[in-house]
Amino acid sequence: MKSHNQDPYASLQFPDFRNLVAASFLLTIALQMQETVIGYELYRLTHDPVSLGLIGLVEAVPFISFSLFGGHIADKYSKRRILLWSVVCIALSSVVLHVFSKNSGAAMQPMLLLVIYAALFVIGLSRAFQSPTATSLRGFLVPFELYENASMWSSSAWQVGAIAGPVCAGFIYSWIGFSDTLLFVVALVVTTFFLYWNISEQRIVITEERKDLFSSIKEGVKFVFQKQIILYSISLDLFSVLFGGVIALLPIYAQDILRVGPQGLGILRAAPSLGSVLMLILMARFSPMEYAWRNLLIAVTGFGISILVFAVSPWMALSVAALFLSGVFDSISVVIRATILQIMTPDEMRGRVMAVNGMFLAASNELGAFESGFAAKLIGTVPSAIFGGVVTLLIVTWVRARTSGLLRLAIHKEKMLE
Repeated sequence: MKSHNQDPYASLQFPDFRNLVAASFLLTIALQMQETVIGYELYRLTHDPVSLGLIGLVEAVPFISFSLFGGHIADKYSKRRILLWSVVCIALSSVVLHVFSKNSGAAMQPMLLLVIYAALFVIGLSRAFQSPTATSLRGFLVPFELYENASMWSSSAWQVGAIAGPVCAGFIYSWIGFSDTLLFVVALVVTTFFLYWNISEQRIVITEERKDLFSSIKEGVKFVFQKQIILYSISLDLFSVLFGGVIALLPIYAQDILRVGPQGLGILRAAPSLGSVLMLILMARFSPMEYAWRNLLIAVTGFGISILVFAVSPWMALSVAALFLSGVFDSISVVIRATILQIMTPDEMRGRVMAVNGMFLAASNELGAFESGFAAKLIGTVPSAIFGGVVTLLIVTWVRARTSGLLRLAIHKEKMLE
């Protein structure tokens, strides 16, 4: 990494960007809390790994199906209004979860499962509009020269939220139970609404004739596939996390392998994000963008090795350390990828390009959760995690062979050097 003298807090001097980061932070806490307690409750009720994988699937299907449309809408209409309506839908879904879980007895468990999956489907649909809109809005709230700094703070907000969410979920669940934890989630989502409300309306600059829906979406997809650095960076993340991610398996590790209960699950869920945040703090002073592609490949390799260590670890301390390191390496790839996306994407295409990126992320995270649960059902939990780590290392080796021309890539302030 290369040191730079830019003020590490420069992008936070812009009030609208501060509101966006704070909203991302609270919404991440809310969704991570909700996912953690739902995962633990489902496994407690069913003892079936597939039920955990379905959590990712029912969110991923609507997200992936509608993300491109959401990106088109984000490029065409008020980003602020899209964010507000998306958060309203998420809040209403969480309210339904709270009300139904509070009034559902043991005899109603099948119906509770149906309501949980239906609510998660609506949340996934809402995020198909919220995610590309929020990500594309970032480029309008700070100057071009602060894109890397803004990406670092946005990633930090997500990662700190991802730490606080599972930890709070584990302890709050043990104190007040499943239903009231969901009520706490509702309060966080409502607060997010007011943070989005305080963001100024951004004027949409039209530099070309408006295209119909399908032409607009096609243009965004074509742009991504024509830019090698964008395509390979998001593809690398897709396949490494799709196969190497173990988050969906953590309830099984917490209850059956490490035997640490819901509080231990919260610690396991928080460990990767804690590693990410500490590395993001370091990257505020030392940029990873010097030889960015080389650093990205090293980071994904480290991620795969960390997952292999976690997969075979029988000790809580070693498992937490391995997950911590997986977060350290993941944060490097996140900042590199986010900075490249912001710099390489024209303003008028940000929503669509971020939607394509969001689809790749959803496929890696939510579909990765389904893959993990299904693989654990077929071959066992530990073999499934080992398989994921091995596949990640094979993928990064293949990508390295295909992208040798990108190894000299560097980003210096206002231009990309290749």
